[in-house]
Amino acid sequence: MGQNGGMSLFRDDGIVLRTQKLGEADRIITLLTRGHGRVRAVARGVRRTKSKFGARLEPFSHVDVQFFARGSALIGRGLPLCTQTETIAPYGRHIVDDYGRYTAGTAMLETAERFTDHEGEPNVQQYLLLIGALRTLAAGAHAPGLVLDAFLLRSLAVGGYAPSFEDCARCGLPGPNRFFSLAAGGSVCGDCRVPGSVVPSPGALRLLGALLTGDWETADSAEPRHVREGSGLVSAYLHWHLERGLRSLRFVEKG
Repeated sequence: MGQNGGMSLFRDDGIVLRTQKLGEADRIITLLTRGHGRVRAVARGVRRTKSKFGARLEPFSHVDVQFFARGSALIGRGLPLCTQTETIAPYGRHIVDDYGRYTAGTAMLETAERFTDHEGEPNVQQYLLLIGALRTLAAGAHAPGLVLDAFLLRSLAVGGYAPSFEDCARCGLPGPNRFFSLAAGGSVCGDCRVPGSVVPSPGALRLLGALLTGDWETADSAEPRHVREGSGLVSAYLHWHLERGLRSLRFVEKG
């Protein structure tokens, strides 16, 4: 990072999570970066029709960005400026034109932002997880809903909330166990069952275990009813630990 009289330039690569209008021609860009975690910055003039700069700073884009910041002076309401950007991977090109991919991808971006609450704090695991998920989603090798659920489960695991889908989450009794409790952390045995536990189908639990571990052969062959049931469990588990749901999940197509 270069410094000069309280001014600094720094570069980082990141995924654009969202954009907000600012004034007549500018935007506030929220990115999840490799080295600086979640960053909000101002991109000037990007809403002008001929702005190639703005086209690179759209949600889902993996970009290399140069930022400019100045001490305590208020730049764009105290935010750094995006001064240069280069595209690393335009994942949005293969996502935005497909409703299933777009809604799943939007939920991923919202999840990544929610799991990186504090700006400026690196979260490399979440960053790499998001890049891998967007790359997989854009490639179209698996159903968008499955890619999303795999991302949500792994984000929970990175955040310290890894659910158990086989062994008892409380006593460790080897599974499969028939009950599932959001509060207990996943599958529980009969002795550890708590009020509010549900009894998912074995097929749904096998699917979720496969998504968490990356067993795509098992996941891709799952029955639609197990995919729907599994998605419901993932949404409920995520809601429990985030304390409020994701707005974008309501638009996601269910398998």
